[in-house]
Amino acid sequence: MPRVFESQHPLVKHKLSLLRRTGTEPKKFRELIRELAMLLAYEATADLALEPVQVATPLGVADCRALQEKIGLVPILRSGLGMVEGIWELLPSAEVWHLGLYRDHKTLEPVAYYNNLPVHPTVQVCLILDPMLATGGSAVAAVDVLKGWGAHRIKFVGIIAAPEGVKRLSQAHPDVDIHIAAIDSHLTPEPVQPGDPPPGYIVPGLGDAGDRQFGTG
Repeated sequence: MPRVFESQHPLVKHKLSLLRRTGTEPKKFRELIRELAMLLAYEATADLALEPVQVATPLGVADCRALQEKIGLVPILRSGLGMVEGIWELLPSAEVWHLGLYRDHKTLEPVAYYNNLPVHPTVQVCLILDPMLATGGSAVAAVDVLKGWGAHRIKFVGIIAAPEGVKRLSQAHPDVDIHIAAIDSHLTPEPVQPGDPPPGYIVPGLGDAGDRQFGTG
């Protein structure tokens, strides 16, 4: 899949090992989400367009480059919220628009409940933010919404993905780049007996990213 980029950065690998640990408390978990988001956004924005500018320095004029495109951050509520602050530090002028999507636990399909996008696109590049790319349903729905809004250049930035989610998003939207820290083994199947984990969770993953960020698990 040529548009899928699994980070090989040593800092990403190290911080991901801390994030996965069962004993990582919500405060530290949130800090790691923020730090990983910054590192992944650094990689995801490597091809942003630039324009020449001249900057006055104390000793003269320097020929420099500035971002040509406006960036929009689109966190999928609620888990994606934890990724915003880190990326905002890198892109302080980025606009932030929220999409509310939750996964129906029976069908595993996304259900939309919130959208604060303006009437017309105000940015040239959209970064969809969601720590987990599991079944891929929410990611596909988010891209559908953004394309319907009029966005033409969209990237997905996440932390852990399942092969099933990567495949679904890639097939539905082959023009969307996927930047991820790790692609894991598989999704949990339908439970067979009491005590089995619910379906559609990434293995080995890290559990529920929203619950672990907000201390609600």
